Amino acid sequence: MSHRQTQASNCRRTAVSRAVQHLFFGFIATSATAGIAHAQSTDAASSVQPATLPAVVVKGTSTSDLPAPYAGGQVARGGGIGVLGTSNVMDQPFNTTNYTEQFIQDTQARTIGDVVVNNASVRTQQSSGGFGDVFEIRGFAVQATDVALNGLYGMVSTARVPVNLLDRVEVLQGPGSLMYGMGPSGSVGGAINIVTKRADDTPLTRLTALYQSKGQFGVAADVGRRFGDEGQFGIRVNGQIKDGQTSIAHGNQLQGDSAVGLDYRGKNLRWSFDAYNVSENTDELRSQIGLGTATAVPAVPSGYANLYPGSKLKLRDSAVMTRLEYDINPHVTVYGAAGEHYGTSAQNFPSASGMTNAGNFSVRNGYYDAYNRTKTIDAGLRFHFDTFGVKHTLVTGITSLNKEDGYFYALGTAAQAVPSSLYNPTPLPPMTTPRGDAQRSAQLRLNSQQVIDTMSFFNDRLLITGGFRRQTIGLDNYDVSSGSRTGTIDQQAITPLAGIVFKPLNNISVYGNFTSGLTNGGSAPAGAVNVGQVFAPYKSNQYEAGVKADWGRVMTSVSVFQISQPNGVLNPTTLVYGYDGRTKVRGLELAAYGEVFRNLRMMASATFYDPKLEGTAGGANDGNDPAGVPKFALNLGADYDLPWVPGLSVNGRIIHTGAQYYNATNTLRLPSWTRYDAGLRYSTRIASKDVTFRANIENLFGSRYWIQQGTYITNAAPRTVLLSAEFNF
Repeated sequence: MSHRQTQASNCRRTAVSRAVQHLFFGFIATSATAGIAHAQSTDAASSVQPATLPAVVVKGTSTSDLPAPYAGGQVARGGGIGVLGTSNVMDQPFNTTNYTEQFIQDTQARTIGDVVVNNASVRTQQSSGGFGDVFEIRGFAVQATDVALNGLYGMVSTARVPVNLLDRVEVLQGPGSLMYGMGPSGSVGGAINIVTKRADDTPLTRLTALYQSKGQFGVAADVGRRFGDEGQFGIRVNGQIKDGQTSIAHGNQLQGDSAVGLDYRGKNLRWSFDAYNVSENTDELRSQIGLGTATAVPAVPSGYANLYPGSKLKLRDSAVMTRLEYDINPHVTVYGAAGEHYGTSAQNFPSASGMTNAGNFSVRNGYYDAYNRTKTIDAGLRFHFDTFGVKHTLVTGITSLNKEDGYFYALGTAAQAVPSSLYNPTPLPPMTTPRGDAQRSAQLRLNSQQVIDTMSFFNDRLLITGGFRRQTIGLDNYDVSSGSRTGTIDQQAITPLAGIVFKPLNNISVYGNFTSGLTNGGSAPAGAVNVGQVFAPYKSNQYEAGVKADWGRVMTSVSVFQISQPNGVLNPTTLVYGYDGRTKVRGLELAAYGEVFRNLRMMASATFYDPKLEGTAGGANDGNDPAGVPKFALNLGADYDLPWVPGLSVNGRIIHTGAQYYNATNTLRLPSWTRYDAGLRYSTRIASKDVTFRANIENLFGSRYWIQQGTYITNAAPRTVLLSAEFNF
C-alpha cells in the first residue's frame, strides 16, 4: 500500500472513530439528562417498587425450537446435538452446556472464546487480539473451522465469529463425529454449535453504544419483526461496527459485521434463511512465538507488548445458508439444509528463531494469505413410532461437505533477520518479495450416511441411543507453484455411538456413552522409509459416565471420561512411520449453574485431568504428560442483583488453569495462572424505554501469563475495560 493510500485509509478510520465517539457520548449525555428527569418524577413511586427491577424483556415467546433458559437465564435447559435434534440436557447421554443470548450480552462477550471459557473443561489457545479462536476441550484442540453454524460445518471463519450475531452457543464435551459428522479439521475433544438469531413475537428495536479500552468505540443495532395473521413470517437484522485503538501497543482495529435471518413457521412447514458478512482490519495483532532452543520459559512480557511490531491482519467472511423441515404426517419429518461460505485472510506471518532463556530471538518478516470456499448439505428423515410399548425416534440422513483451500506464503531471507526481544521488540523488517495471489492447495470432500435410533422405555425413565455414521474422506493436495496434484486420499471409516440415560428419580439422570471422533490419517512424512503412504482415518474413542441433578433452581453434574487419540510415530530404528502411539486423557468434571438464592446467579465448574503419552518414539516419552494439558482447571462466576439499588447488578468471575508442560519431553513447564473479572450492570427506564448500562473489566489485576497452542505461546491480554449502553425502543 502506498503512503497516500495509507493516509487515506487512516483518515477514513479516524472519521469513523470520531463519528462513533460522538454517537456514543451523545447517547450517554441524552440518557443521563433523561434519567435525572425520570428519577425526579418517580421518587415517590420508587418506595413501593419491588427490591429488584424485573429483567428488561425485549423478547416474547421464542419462535424456534430452542429450549427455554434455565433459572437465572445464563444457560438453557437444553440444546441441539446435531442429527439427534434438540432436547433437554437431562435427556442427553452427554455433558453439554448451552449459553444464552442474555449471558452473551451481560458478559459483553466479543467472540465465541469469550463465552466458552466459562466452562472449566474448555480453554482458548489464543489470546484476545490474536489471529482467531482455537479451543481446547477435554485436553484436545478444537479448531475454529470445526465450529458448526446452525448444525452445518464449514460456514464460519477460520479465525473468529463475532457473537453479536448469535442467539446461543452450544458446547458438547467429547467427540461429536456421529452427531455432527467429521469436522473439516477432525477435532475430537468436543463440538461447538452456534445458533443465529430469529425474530420473536415481541417486536425488537435495539441500539447499543460500545467502548473497549484502549480507545475502540462502536455501535450495534438489532431489529426483529414478525408478520402474517399468526406471525408466520419473521425477519431479524443485526450488525455492528467498531473502530479505534486496541490494548496492544500502537494497535488499531476496524471491525464490521451484519446479518439477516428470515424464517417461516407453519403448522407442518418450517423454513429459515441466514446470510452474514464480517470484515476486520487490524494493525498490530497479538502474535504467537515458539520457545525454540530455550531451556527455560522466559518471563511473560506485558500484556500491552507487541511481539512483532508492524504486523497486520485482514479478514473477510461471508456465508448464506437455508434449512427446511416438513412434517409429512405426525410420524415422519423430512429435512434438508444447504450453505456456502467464502473466507479470506491476509497477514504478516513472521518467523522467529534462536529463542534464549532471556527472551532474545531473531525474526524475519513474511506473508501468509489464504482463502477457503465451502459448500455443504445435510438432508434426512426423522421417524417417530412405537413398537411393543417402546417409543422410537429414528434419524437417517446424509451429509456432504466440499472445501477448497488455498494460500500464498513468502518469508524474508535469512540475511533479512533482525535481532529482537520479548521485552523490547524490534519492528519487522520490510519485505522485498512481492505479494502474490493465493493458489489452491487442497480440496477436501467429506460425505457421510448415518442411522441413529433413540428408544424410550417406562415413560422416558430409560433412554437408549445407538447408531453409526459411515464417513468417506477424500483429499487432494496441490502444489501452489505449479498447480499439479501431489497426493490423493480416499478412505472410509465408521464411527459408532452408544448412549444411555436412566432416571431413578424425576430430577436425577444417570448417563453413559461410548463414541468416537474421526480424523484424517494423512500420509507418512519425509524422512520415513514409507514416505507418502496413505493412512486410513483414525478414531479417537471416548468412554464417559456421569450423573446430572436438577434441583429446581440449580443444576449440578459430575462426570468421568477417557479419550484416547492415536499418534503418528516415526520408529527411530526402522524409520517406519505409523499410528503406533497414543494420547490418553482421563478426567473428572464437576459443574453447577443456576440461581442459588433469589437474585444470585452462579456458574461454577472444575475439571481434573490425568493425561498420559503412550507408545512414543523409542519409548522416550512414555508416561509423560502431553503438551498443553494442565492437571486441573477451575471456574467460578456469580451475578447478583443488589437489593438496595433497584436495577443494579454486580458480577465477578475467576478463571484458573493449572501448570502445563510445553513439550512432550516435559522439560519446559508453563506456570499456572488466574484471571479475575468484575462488572456492573444497571437496568432502568428512560423516557419510557428500557435501557441497560454495562461495565466489565477483564483481567482486573493485569495478570501476566502464557497461553499455549501447539508449539507456540502468546502473552495474555492485559486489563481490558468494556462499556456499553443498550437502548430498546
